[in-house]
Amino acid sequence: MNKTGTILLVLLGIGLAIILSVYLMGMAINDKIQSMFSPIGDTTHAISTQIASVLHPTPTVIPDPVTIIYEVQSLARLETIQYSLEKIITAEIGQNIFKSLFGDKLLFVAHGKVIAGIDLRKLTEDDMWVDGNVLHVRLPESEVFVCTLDNDKSYVYNRETGLFTHGDINLESTARQAAEDEILKSAVSDGILEQAEINGKAFMTQFFNRLGYDKVIIED
Repeated sequence: MNKTGTILLVLLGIGLAIILSVYLMGMAINDKIQSMFSPIGDTTHAISTQIASVLHPTPTVIPDPVTIIYEVQSLARLETIQYSLEKIITAEIGQNIFKSLFGDKLLFVAHGKVIAGIDLRKLTEDDMWVDGNVLHVRLPESEVFVCTLDNDKSYVYNRETGLFTHGDINLESTARQAAEDEILKSAVSDGILEQAEINGKAFMTQFFNRLGYDKVIIED
């Protein structure tokens, strides 16, 4: 290699060394600047957080210590029996020769309960008397207190609508009402009121026994 080539290589090496030194020096200066301004950034973030808490505060819920009770009603219903029943109801509209076009039909599976018992608020002083050492009691007639559907267990099993109809929006409500009525009828025909009376007599007999009346007759 001649002298000219050697000199060029030396100059190239010196140039690369200078460029590398400048680059390393610049990175060191940048790190120094970032370390100097880092506390300022942290302070700015803290101030922004405080401003946000002032402009958008977290709501605080404070209940009023005063409670107003409008009505307290004493309940004296003696619930003596509960029936749980299931009914399948068919509700339909337009089930004629055009049912495939305009008809609407659904099957509704209804789960419900019926609660019966004796309303002791109807018991008066004239309904209780003592003859010798025997207490006589004439209880009010048994009655149904509750008849309702269990919405979690009741559902539409199947529905068929005609080609040109989207179905009657009230058909399911009609089925539900019919199901409730049928459940009540079934419970009554199955003797829920009679059983409520038997259970009520047994309960009240034990109740008066605990009050000190050893002999109790529940009148029919």
